[in-house]
Amino acid sequence: MLDAKVSELLNQQVNKEFFSAYLYLDISNYYEEVGLDGFANWFKIQAQEERDHAMLFYQYMHNNSVKVTLEAIEKPGLSFHDNMEPLKETLSHEQYVTSLIHNIYAAAFEVKDFRTMQFLDWFIKEQGEEETNANDLIDKMNLFGADPKSLYMLNSELGTRTYAAPSLTL
Repeated sequence: MLDAKVSELLNQQVNKEFFSAYLYLDISNYYEEVGLDGFANWFKIQAQEERDHAMLFYQYMHNNSVKVTLEAIEKPGLSFHDNMEPLKETLSHEQYVTSLIHNIYAAAFEVKDFRTMQFLDWFIKEQGEEETNANDLIDKMNLFGADPKSLYMLNSELGTRTYAAPSLTL
């Protein structure tokens, strides 16, 4: 049986991951509207990954006989004024998610819940990748975003991203 605090934090994370999917769909919408279909594709796939993350937490809780409580998912409600703003929001959001994962890990460590800590190891690694990807997108936009030909090439590159389900086994 999972510790009550750990269970509560895991449940909150299910809902936070679903919010992340909404956020990235909203960002995808923005890029569709401004004609950057490659960026839109990249963020649609990012939304799929976030839904998968939510489902991994969901399944972990069920595998440990813990009831999952799904909450209403908040509307992202952001408006963007240039192509860089969504990328900065992405980095900020990923840093926030990393802090949430660290909080769950700390709570699990406190009660010596090694199984949950092991489960979270994958997410800690994943968050490192997510923050690196967000930083890379910002760097590329800084380098190429002001030049239409370079932006076109970057957009084309992002359009080649394909979906791959996470390889975490529970």
